[in-house]
Amino acid sequence: MEAFLISTSIVALAEMGDKTQLLSLVLAARFRKPWPIVLGILVATLANHALAGAVGAWVTTVLGPQALRWVLGLSFIAMAVWMLIPDKLDDDGEGKGVRLGVFGTTVVAFFIAEMGDKTQIATVMLAAQYNAYLWVVAGTTLGMMIANAPVVWLGDRLVKKVPIRLVHIISAVIFLVLGLLALFVPQATPLA
Repeated sequence: MEAFLISTSIVALAEMGDKTQLLSLVLAARFRKPWPIVLGILVATLANHALAGAVGAWVTTVLGPQALRWVLGLSFIAMAVWMLIPDKLDDDGEGKGVRLGVFGTTVVAFFIAEMGDKTQIATVMLAAQYNAYLWVVAGTTLGMMIANAPVVWLGDRLVKKVPIRLVHIISAVIFLVLGLLALFVPQATPLA
């Protein structure tokens, strides 16, 4: 259950101001159909994070406990630094997707936008850290929905009221603490 709660919290915070949250806003403004957009976000996130979680689970079978501890610790610290770099929405796919409909456009756009994104990398690391694939994927998916669904329904009114820089700093501190725990507290890594 700890893996689920931490995964949900980290991804919900990390997603604030992320390019996929900006993508949610763009899709909501463009299509003005919240339900197919939210369902598309859910499907794309489940697919993307299921793959990322599988990679994280696989890593635990390849690396020994000491190597895993160092990889995880340094990866979490790198994520802390990455959280302090603001995301911008890329123009990839602009003007495309009308043939796919609102749901299809959202699924494709979100899946692609999540490739190599902070939350996908976090899912890999959390799955490796907790060795709890289903809990991590469920938690990271819920975190994505917590961060993105309100944006679809409330649009830029919500985004303008959230102090994104503060949220990024809090996320960075959480990742830093997780990294330091993985490096210096052997019990923080399940395989150690």
